[in-house]
Amino acid sequence: MDSYGNGQNGSELGIQKPAMGSNTVLEPTTSVAPRCPRLDLAMVVTRAAALLMALLSMSLMISAKQQGSLIILGIEITLYANWSFSDSLQFLVGTSAAAAAYSLAHLLLIAHKALKKIPVVPTRRYAWMLLAGDQVFAYAMMSAGSAAAAVANLNRMGVQHTALPNFCKPLPRFCDLSAASIACAFVSCSFFVASTIVDVIWLSNL
Repeated sequence: MDSYGNGQNGSELGIQKPAMGSNTVLEPTTSVAPRCPRLDLAMVVTRAAALLMALLSMSLMISAKQQGSLIILGIEITLYANWSFSDSLQFLVGTSAAAAAYSLAHLLLIAHKALKKIPVVPTRRYAWMLLAGDQVFAYAMMSAGSAAAAVANLNRMGVQHTALPNFCKPLPRFCDLSAASIACAFVSCSFFVASTIVDVIWLSNL
């Protein structure tokens, strides 16, 4: 029994016992997320840019209001354009607001972790959550921008073979602000895509 017990101990298992009377304490090893200043900076920059573009998209679209007049078949018609009249433009405003809130929440969380000297991305699971969230808002901003672009194009081009003309001639401010808002939405989408790339790099390092 002694030989059997000795065979299962020590050298054959690759475990060295601390000497009797030693104060050595065996502690379990834990995986710690690496600190990557460049990735931290990239995450802050992309989210701050996405926040700025989303806020610009929302504010420009909300400001898109104008009143004008149009003559069709000799009849003068008063026109009043407002983003709230279109479901697609409302969708863009709502999506931009949600994207801005999402980006702001993450920036505040990053600042909180920096003050406490905690890794920005502590675990692999957290990195997967960031990747999923960034992809959702990238697709959402692309969808909202595309829907609003269709409405803006219809306003600018009119409807062929009908009496509906180019509404941007009597309402230039409304069309210009709408176009700028849509452009900011697509730029915000591109920064969310950049954030997903940063998330993938984080996943490869964890």
